[in-house]
Amino acid sequence: MISDIETSAQAIVAHHGRTLGVAGWTPVACNLEPCRTPVEQAVRLACRRMAFDDIDGQLIGQAWQRQSERLGLFDPRAWPDQPEDFQMQPWPREQAFAICPKDLGLYAVVPDAAWVSRLAQAGVTTLQLRLKSADPRVIEREVRAAVESTRGSASRLFINDHWQAALEAGAYGVHLGQEDLEQLFESDGEVLRRSGIRLGLSTHGYAEMMRADRLSPSYLALGAVFATTLKRMATAAQGTGRLARYARLMHHYPLVAIGGIDDERLPAVLASGVGSVAVVRAIISAADPQAAAQHLMRRLTQLRASQADT
Repeated sequence: MISDIETSAQAIVAHHGRTLGVAGWTPVACNLEPCRTPVEQAVRLACRRMAFDDIDGQLIGQAWQRQSERLGLFDPRAWPDQPEDFQMQPWPREQAFAICPKDLGLYAVVPDAAWVSRLAQAGVTTLQLRLKSADPRVIEREVRAAVESTRGSASRLFINDHWQAALEAGAYGVHLGQEDLEQLFESDGEVLRRSGIRLGLSTHGYAEMMRADRLSPSYLALGAVFATTLKRMATAAQGTGRLARYARLMHHYPLVAIGGIDDERLPAVLASGVGSVAVVRAIISAADPQAAAQHLMRRLTQLRASQADT
């Protein structure tokens, strides 16, 4: 299907390197399955040059091979973005988690129940309580207070990590990271699914998206889009080019972009096709957090309207 692996890899980088490459990032290497075809070899080589981690390069290579077989030719311009090429289960799915709106609006991530209450009063559409405490009493108290503060409001509240407390308090949803998925696969996933609570999962690239997709969650968080100082980044800042590719592939889900997003970056992030934008410092560090949140919500509405007009 291709005559020369190096030439094909160069063609892929020429077409996609500017939008999908990450400068200054050393890809994470790992042991991979042997390449079955020249297409997979060329794609893996190109992905490594664009600083995709090896496991993502493997998945992209396999998807590109399936795409080439489906279309009857290898096209270096045609980045794979069809779920069947990644062997994703078709929708609708009987075992999916409870649904939530495609457009979750402004998604504010905050550190305690007082912040939840403050931003619920400001009308923020979606909130996440990311509580950094290991004390069970503090966790129970804060989660219950956060849930109570959103009752009767327009805000949807997700609890980060502490899913047992979230269930007991009657939260709208929970949000979990990749480190929690093994336990979900083994046992807790069915408990959560049967409860009817919404589940959001963090992802950072193709391998993590495919892993999360096996659970059919309520939404996916995609990031980090830009570099952030809030925590040490184990993966590259994805950029809006990769974000747009992820959004095309995972379009069946409500999608939340997260990581270093502020007022100035909103237009480029929304243009990627995601339905929601998560912010932390843009609100928490503002002189007037409620005013900052309301400004961002207005900006989201304006940008959505301008997109609809074009």
